[in-house]
Amino acid sequence: MGFGQGLSGLKAQAQKLDVIGNNIANAGTVGFKASSVSFADVYATSRVGLGTQVAAVNQNFGVGVISSTGGQFDMAIDGGSGMFRVIDSNGNVLYTRNGEFHANKDGFIVNAQGYQLTGYPAGSTAPQPIRVPSGNIAPQATTRITSEVNVDANVAPIDGTANVFDPLDPDTFHHKLPLTVYDALGNPHQVEQYFIKRPGAAAGDDPTWEVQYVTTTRDAAGDLLTLNPSQATIEFNSRGEFTGTVPSPVVLELTLTDTVAPTEMLEMQLNYAGSTQFGGQFSYAFNQDGFPTGEYSSMSVGPNGQIIAAYTNGEVQQMGDLVLARFTNLQGLQPVGGNAWRETSESGQPILGTPGSNGMSLLRGQALEDSNVDMGTELVNMIITQRTYQANAQTITTQSEVLQTLLNIR
Repeated sequence: MGFGQGLSGLKAQAQKLDVIGNNIANAGTVGFKASSVSFADVYATSRVGLGTQVAAVNQNFGVGVISSTGGQFDMAIDGGSGMFRVIDSNGNVLYTRNGEFHANKDGFIVNAQGYQLTGYPAGSTAPQPIRVPSGNIAPQATTRITSEVNVDANVAPIDGTANVFDPLDPDTFHHKLPLTVYDALGNPHQVEQYFIKRPGAAAGDDPTWEVQYVTTTRDAAGDLLTLNPSQATIEFNSRGEFTGTVPSPVVLELTLTDTVAPTEMLEMQLNYAGSTQFGGQFSYAFNQDGFPTGEYSSMSVGPNGQIIAAYTNGEVQQMGDLVLARFTNLQGLQPVGGNAWRETSESGQPILGTPGSNGMSLLRGQALEDSNVDMGTELVNMIITQRTYQANAQTITTQSEVLQTLLNIR
């Protein structure tokens, strides 16, 4: 007769209470994973057991509820496959499900413990700490202009001999389309397109549409610069569908000489594909590929891990891709505190990939994964553990009383 069985039960249930208490304490911790205790019996050489012992403390890596936060750098892994790969201050690689990040004073994306989030920078295949851009995005000169227009088929042609084109005289053109282009320094220049319906070259010929090109950019003397060519022709078939231009393609050249910018040739190709000549009002949709410089304003991460920087000029730039890691045996990971884990020989080496690839779950931006602790379950487990602890204590009390009875025999 001994007290070992009851004592082992007390120790085991006390450890289980510690695990339950830790779960409850971290019910509000972002990305926390609840733990549970497994027991195993202890046997000696006889059939009578020697009590119980804690066999393992396992973690439940199930996905917690994902809640929207609106935080610029907050992100949640929308599924059970994948962990954020971070680097601590000593250069150790750790893994976490806590996606509550922010930018530190050096521009690195870090969590509350200062661990740096890693990803693949543009053009790189090696994971590195992610850093928000500093400074301005470089300007880009305009090289392509797309103008998709509908010119009114019902307007009367204007005879160019009797009514010579004059951008200041609205009677010499039908439609005007201004747009802004940019040089290599990001300086804006306005290019205006004037659409004019002309009579056919000979009797019975269909009318054509002439486009005159004018810029408002002036040289140092105050004179307007000229575009070359200064005009082109848009052709349509009998159904009002666009068929081509003369010349083809239309390539505008603007020589910036004696302006505030250094001498520069702006060469821009115009594309009118998709334009029409239908009866109805003039309409248009256009875009161009140039832009001025802009300051960094914000960063976001897409569902597939694309790291996108946004600038004040309306441009966005992909800085790289976020990297996730998954393991063959999650239970083999070693908790290191700070809601992070370290790989071990039992977990196996990490399998890396971007969200949505290589078996990884997708990301949800501006959201966080809540703890997966179920408070109802934990409270019930706590009551059961308390009762079991009391029962083990009672076995020790009973054995003590039996021994006292033996001592009282005379």
